[in-house]
Amino acid sequence: MFLSIFDVFKIGIGPSSSHTMGPMTAARRFLDELKTGDWPRAVNARPAALTASLHGSLAFTGIGHGSGRAVILGLCGQDPKTVDPDAMDGLVAAVEASGIVQPPGHPEYRFRPAVDLVFDKRNALPGHPNGLQFAAYDTDGQLLLRRAFFSIGGGFVVSAEELEALKHASPDQADVPYPFADAKSMLAMAAASGLSIAGMKRANEEATRKRVALDRGIDEIWSVMSNCIDRGIAQDGIMPGGLNVKRRARGIFQQLDAQWQRNEITPLMANDWLSLYAMAVNEENAGGGRVVTAPTNGAAGVIPAVMKYFLKFNAAAGPDAVRDYLLTSAAIGGIIKHNASISGAEVGCQGEVGSASAMAAAGLCAIMGGTPEQVENAAEIALEHHLGMTCDPVGGLVQIPCIERNAFGAVKAVTAASLALKGDGTHAVPLDACIETMRQTGLDMSERYKETSLAGLAVNVVAC
Repeated sequence: MFLSIFDVFKIGIGPSSSHTMGPMTAARRFLDELKTGDWPRAVNARPAALTASLHGSLAFTGIGHGSGRAVILGLCGQDPKTVDPDAMDGLVAAVEASGIVQPPGHPEYRFRPAVDLVFDKRNALPGHPNGLQFAAYDTDGQLLLRRAFFSIGGGFVVSAEELEALKHASPDQADVPYPFADAKSMLAMAAASGLSIAGMKRANEEATRKRVALDRGIDEIWSVMSNCIDRGIAQDGIMPGGLNVKRRARGIFQQLDAQWQRNEITPLMANDWLSLYAMAVNEENAGGGRVVTAPTNGAAGVIPAVMKYFLKFNAAAGPDAVRDYLLTSAAIGGIIKHNASISGAEVGCQGEVGSASAMAAAGLCAIMGGTPEQVENAAEIALEHHLGMTCDPVGGLVQIPCIERNAFGAVKAVTAASLALKGDGTHAVPLDACIETMRQTGLDMSERYKETSLAGLAVNVVAC
């Protein structure tokens, strides 16, 4: 089993990896199939009009997550990594006004968002809660191509065939030196090789890319994460979506920075900086800014916050610490995704913030000198204490309770790493058992608590 660090950490835009980045990517994939389609030679047998429908969780919370906008942008040929957040409103408005999309390398297609983009809450697509369907028609209205895709969390998009293949993937399909599929095999390979978890993850990555390219890519990921914190701290005002949630990171920063400048040490200072960093990222994500899936957008603040916190209070740390932190985190994230899920629509927020907290705890434990056994223990502690967490965003927006929840996920990660470092790595609950418990809990959880905004805070806050 091998999931690249660049699959776990993907640069994109907010507010959601599965509901924003995923639909945009799915739309681009559909365009690619249109471009290579072997159409009949009849004069009218050319794609002239497109439609799209969102199903399951995408339908229920798609408006709050900007899923419809993402589909429009994807059909315009935009990519989550490179789209200009400042240009998105203009692009969407132009399509809404004209009823036309013309992605690069394609002819014009009719696409009227008010008519051709459907939020279908009645019919879920089999296979995954986040389903999308696209169709293309010729000038006579004859169907030429219909394709379904699934946004499975963290910005990953698969076809129905690919989704089925994932269910049957085996560890020996990965052509890497350390194809650990679970924590047990990861620890066994670390013991046999004498390598750290970051060392094994690096060896796996370098099976397909040179070290310089790997380090450059990791550095880019961290640069985007760090810049996102800085932007979140610099911004002010009300976040979009109608809940009138005020950005708080800037005000908190001003208070903390004033204390820092005065050398005023308080018992809560470290915890406050940690929480600030996490909230800054997720306020930026809620505003549709540039973020990194870590492993999702809804949980994007935890991993950057813990690293930034470490750098704030450890001036001697350098680029190698950041790289080892992210490599270790990605290794744990890959195991969780392979054996359970990182999708809130599939297992609730335990799969998003819970996974992020486990990944951050493992990374922090590693760069603070933890053994592989202690690193595995740190990940387990953090994940264990997120089990059962629901995903019930108010108004379908990634704001309440998501922003503060990232702060708590970061705090739990640091606590978990500290507890693990105080032990010798032996513990009662293996990480694999905790991951399996999360998977089972997700299966048992009502769909109303899995990113549909049909229960919990999403209902009670509005009702009050």
